[in-house]
Amino acid sequence: MPRLLRSEQDQQTADRLGPEYLEILARGLRVITAFSTERRQMTLSEVAVAVNLTRATVRRALLTLESLGYVETDGRLFKLTPRVLTLATAYLSSNVVPAVAQPVVERVCRELGETCSVGVLDGPDSVFVARASPKRIISVDLAVGYRLPAYPTSIGRVLLGGLGPGALESYFATLEPVKLTPRTVTDKAVLRAHVLTAREQGYAVVDEEAELGLRSASVPVRRYDGALVCAIQVGVRTDQVSAGRIHDDILPVMKAAADEIGQALV
Repeated sequence: MPRLLRSEQDQQTADRLGPEYLEILARGLRVITAFSTERRQMTLSEVAVAVNLTRATVRRALLTLESLGYVETDGRLFKLTPRVLTLATAYLSSNVVPAVAQPVVERVCRELGETCSVGVLDGPDSVFVARASPKRIISVDLAVGYRLPAYPTSIGRVLLGGLGPGALESYFATLEPVKLTPRTVTDKAVLRAHVLTAREQGYAVVDEEAELGLRSASVPVRRYDGALVCAIQVGVRTDQVSAGRIHDDILPVMKAAADEIGQALV
């Protein structure tokens, strides 16, 4: 049987877990997550390249996923089916954070007239688990489940501030920041300082580092025991909302919302 091609991180996981590491499950999940906005449909060969696995391995994974209803094909191109959403639904329905946070972000959205989200840290990314947007079309209107790199975003910097010293150093050791906009900070020492500042002051504000024209502010959400569980973010257009309004009007509302969510988390 062809050996599974692994990334360095995958190999470390396999070495650590030994026989407890289920390679076939890892393959299937890698295939599912290979599909994206840029890769809505792919041939078998394209999937193999995307996940760095052999064609034979990918073929078995795709046929298994097809038999389970997670993938469909016209004989050449493969694409995900709506059944994949049951995986996200399982998380959203079993995790208390989205259930508690969603009505709060909806109220904040109505009060401020701006997009409001709650996110958690997942590896090097922040992932939205609750979100509400005003009824207008803006480029920052992203959906629940959307991932953003942590380093150039206010929500990511707040969430990174909740990591212990060892975990934070591990994050920066493997980080390879790239410029998403001309304003994106890529110097690791400066990024570390931003994270530590966000931790100390209890909020972060980022201007146009993830997207030109976007200013965002985030505050941590802490559980009853002080543990940082998630963060709440408000995103605004820089030509519509000044930095002064962020500090004077928006951050107080966000801090009150963060306290409300935190008190409901047990």
